[in-house]
Amino acid sequence: MRITKVYTRTGDRGMTRLVGGQQVPKDDLRIETYGTSDELNAIVGLVRAELARSEAPQAGRDQLDAWLEAVQNDLFNLGSDLATEAADRWEGMRLVNDADVKRLEDEIDAMNEILPPLKEFILPGGGPVSAFLHQARTVCRRAERITITLSGRDEINQCTIRYLNRLSDWLFVAGRWVAKAMGEPEFLWDRTR
Repeated sequence: MRITKVYTRTGDRGMTRLVGGQQVPKDDLRIETYGTSDELNAIVGLVRAELARSEAPQAGRDQLDAWLEAVQNDLFNLGSDLATEAADRWEGMRLVNDADVKRLEDEIDAMNEILPPLKEFILPGGGPVSAFLHQARTVCRRAERITITLSGRDEINQCTIRYLNRLSDWLFVAGRWVAKAMGEPEFLWDRTR
């Protein structure tokens, strides 16, 4: 892919094009869906930038950064798929699949090995990396909800919903894992307040 010109002026009239060339309004459900996955990807980028500045042990930073890089690539594939109607997919188009979901599950299991069991809900926050991971989790849940809505209207890759569901779990556990690795506190929900 080669992009030589960023602006097309098509959006000046509130329209944009899908990958197959179909012109649709910028507030179309499909645009909102892949726009939300793009927003999520940008927050994952913030996590990686903050992680690079952190004082976490190098091995932990490197491991999490590698996992986050894979997530960002998955999200680009997912967004590209959502920007393409089913009839316009091409041979060899990379779609998120069951192997990607399994990879997330394996990483969740690996992170959970060092974490104490949860006894209460966690308040989003802690250090900056953990806080951004919690923000990413909430945007991921929104992406999942809106993708489910799109699936009621258009044909989509059903693995997309499974991937987003698992990714939100992954982001939650990663937020806990980072807090533990960096020696930062987790603040629990106080039901009495």
